[in-house]
Amino acid sequence: MKTKSIIKRVIKSISFSALLLSFTIALNGAPLSSKFFMDVDQFLNIHVKGNGVDYASAKSNPNLSKLISAIAETDLANASSIEKKAFYINAYNLLVINAVASAYPTNSVNEISGFFDSKKYLVAGEKLTLNKLEKDKLIKTTGDARLHFVLVCGAVDCPPIVGFAYTPEKLEQQLETQTKKALNNAAFIKPTSNGIELSQIFKWYVNDFGGNQKSVVEFINNYRTTPIKSSDKISYYNYDWNLNNAISNKTGSINTTNTAANASRYVVSAAIPKGTIELKLFNNLYSQKTGSNGELNDQTTFFTSTVSALYGLSNRFNAGFEFRYRRVNFGPIENGPFAVFNGSSKGQNRQGITGFGPKVRIAPFKSLENFSIQSTLTFATRNDLASTESQPYIDWNGPTWWTQFFNDFSLGNNFSLFTEIDVLIEDIGSSANQHTNRVSTPATIIFSYFPNTKTTLYTLGGFSPFYQETFDYFYQFGVGAKYQINPNFELELLYTDFSNKFLDETGGRAETFNFGIRYNL
Repeated sequence: MKTKSIIKRVIKSISFSALLLSFTIALNGAPLSSKFFMDVDQFLNIHVKGNGVDYASAKSNPNLSKLISAIAETDLANASSIEKKAFYINAYNLLVINAVASAYPTNSVNEISGFFDSKKYLVAGEKLTLNKLEKDKLIKTTGDARLHFVLVCGAVDCPPIVGFAYTPEKLEQQLETQTKKALNNAAFIKPTSNGIELSQIFKWYVNDFGGNQKSVVEFINNYRTTPIKSSDKISYYNYDWNLNNAISNKTGSINTTNTAANASRYVVSAAIPKGTIELKLFNNLYSQKTGSNGELNDQTTFFTSTVSALYGLSNRFNAGFEFRYRRVNFGPIENGPFAVFNGSSKGQNRQGITGFGPKVRIAPFKSLENFSIQSTLTFATRNDLASTESQPYIDWNGPTWWTQFFNDFSLGNNFSLFTEIDVLIEDIGSSANQHTNRVSTPATIIFSYFPNTKTTLYTLGGFSPFYQETFDYFYQFGVGAKYQINPNFELELLYTDFSNKFLDETGGRAETFNFGIRYNL
């Protein structure tokens, strides 16, 4: 009996101690432990892809809310200064991810009201804005300017986020490594023809780097393998606040999907972000061979060079213009497809700017960033572009209205599917003036493969019916490749085999050779 009584008292004592500990934790929060850093590490390892965050998957992960609760309830009373530093760095980055995920889909943290300086978050029992967390708990307390290269604000031009936690044991090494990476990254410290472009971070936080441009350069040179020279002209590039989204980052319509091979690809269907200028040059050489009695003896060649420019008035509305230059050659087959560039080649030749006009691109649905509608209204530069007795056909005499519906889908890790459906009305005008008002609905599908971060290989298929008095159509199949010299500069090559009703009926054939350049400012 005595033994049972002792056991009961021990159990009661243990239960009371556990209850008291639970009550204390509820009031004061749990002490900081290695489990917090392990949980952060696991979460970031899952949701950080390349230099971005997969906000869509992070939003659906219940562990994110558990981490935010841990940030709120952690007791730092007995934590060392290095533990507090590591805790606050991870807290900042996770609070940014959580705030974006809560508002997702969004194009930028700037679309979230009060993101940095009004919204308050509970951090270790204190209510803090993100700016207060960064400045008061980290920069002012530690005086460590390297923190600017590990605190990630959710924008493309922030230093890249990492897929691991910052831990007290490794923090010094991690800060050194990330600072060195950032300051030797040509996308962060940008060499120019006569100097260096720096991130706005060095202007906004100049006091953290010594208070003047000279001290900023000295700080940077402590980490660079190629130091900035005293003769270099220093300037600051515009900060890109577009979301560092690993699924649909729209920096100049860039998509950084969740694998390295599919990272940083240009998405044709997305609208360009606010303040961005997109310049495109697309050259199409169409070569057609026709004849009679089973022999192909006539060559018709059109070279069309289309130049377009778009400006991002907002992240979902772009406006600009387009103009079209053409050269044509109608002659014998021995001319070959490239005779169009030789004004003295046999047959009929003609060239000139044939059309110009405004264009707009709209991304109407916030939840579908890779769906957009583009519409271009092109006016003829002359009223004698169609065939005359003395000159060959080069273009329509009337305006052309071309509306395109774009969409882009990622397929797994290394593939995507692009679809386009158009409504095209050509040679608009009155029938009395011999305009055709030709209506067609071209449809195109492109299947793309990304062998690496810069290269795209694709196949293309297209079909278009023409709704006119006599039904007509064309179809084409092709292969192409794109190469991104950098995220803002891309080259494209495309070859297609082309046919239509006339060619099918007469045994003719046609093909196109295409070369494109895209540049974003």
